[in-house]
Amino acid sequence: MNDIKNIIESLLFVAEEPLMVDRIKRILTHAETREIRDALDELAGDYETRHGGFYLHEVAGGYQIRTRPEYTQWIKRLIQPKPLRLSKAAMETLAIIAYKQPIIRSDIEHIRGVDCGGVLRVLLERKFIRVLGRREIAGRPLIYATTKRFLEVFDLKDLKDLPTPKEIEELQGSTWEERAASSLVGSSELDQDADRFAENETNVHPTDDLNAAEPEPEESSDQTDTLRTNESTSDDTQKTG
Repeated sequence: MNDIKNIIESLLFVAEEPLMVDRIKRILTHAETREIRDALDELAGDYETRHGGFYLHEVAGGYQIRTRPEYTQWIKRLIQPKPLRLSKAAMETLAIIAYKQPIIRSDIEHIRGVDCGGVLRVLLERKFIRVLGRREIAGRPLIYATTKRFLEVFDLKDLKDLPTPKEIEELQGSTWEERAASSLVGSSELDQDADRFAENETNVHPTDDLNAAEPEPEESSDQTDTLRTNESTSDDTQKTG
């Protein structure tokens, strides 16, 4: 067990994204799934007992070593990360996709009441959303869903951890999408937590620096026509604190 635990710890240390148990098992072919899970639990216990500078966190369907929130200010002095900012419109659009996925652009625009082509492109570039395929209706519109990076940034194990409708109703905001966007910001630990690497200190704050005036998302010729809803199959994530 110690050997397996040490190997897993080394894998977690060098990984640039949360490691899923299935991926660890593909590397440790001689280990059983139960042994891997037991090793992860033991590692998490070791870190909590030691209460050092980092801990093992379960996020986006996998496991990731993260620094403790109380040491963020010193980490920022070392790596001086550049915050990633999203506009209010982008946050509202992301919230709609998160709660209504899989969803097409016309449905998003029906909820928001405005064009969202530029905002969708921004979210695609930030890798918060992805294209699942096309809906077999007139015009064959693109279908959008969130990514594993979205789960990482907003500190969610999976989509079931999104704030509930009741929690959203308790938030202030004139519209559902405004309250949902606020709930996403509130559910993240971005303002308290920082990771080992500069690119992992990612802050999402509603600003006015992004708008919907950008071109519509480009349609890639190699996009799949098959609807895929399993978040664990996405390979477009980056490690985020």
